[in-house]
Amino acid sequence: MVAQRAGRPACHQPPPGRRPGFPILWAVLFAVSAGIGAARAAEVIPGPVPARVVRVIDGDTLTVEATIWLGQRLTVNARVRGIDTPELHGACEREKAMAAAARSALAKVAEAHAVRLTNIANGKYAGRVLADVETDDGTDVAAYMLATGLARPYDGSARAGWCDLANLGG
Repeated sequence: MVAQRAGRPACHQPPPGRRPGFPILWAVLFAVSAGIGAARAAEVIPGPVPARVVRVIDGDTLTVEATIWLGQRLTVNARVRGIDTPELHGACEREKAMAAAARSALAKVAEAHAVRLTNIANGKYAGRVLADVETDDGTDVAAYMLATGLARPYDGSARAGWCDLANLGG
């Protein structure tokens, strides 16, 4: 016969050496931590957050010093939402040349002005955010880059290569 503890029926007793509710505690902790991670990943700051361009990394990424509170600034890499540009370390020489031109075009519009970041979210890569970027004179940076022909629309899915496109022009 199984001894009963504190008024519990024998069928609800944990096996000898096990604490009651221990697996449930781990399940709850796991569920809570997974929920916090998902909430943090989905977090969006609507902005606008004023920023100063520190450096143009490539045709779609800036290093900015964002003013997050009075006297508080944060330096972060910000990818311009909605566009993709050729890579500086691309697969062909023409892509690399287009990438350098895209970086120059972004520098022309972004370095001449202060910028505002809106719709700010975590990017795919650690330490980088994804944001809509606008200059202080109202220029939408993504639209500007698309108009140069050195960027194409991008929705965050798999990126297409640039070499075939780069070779079409000669």
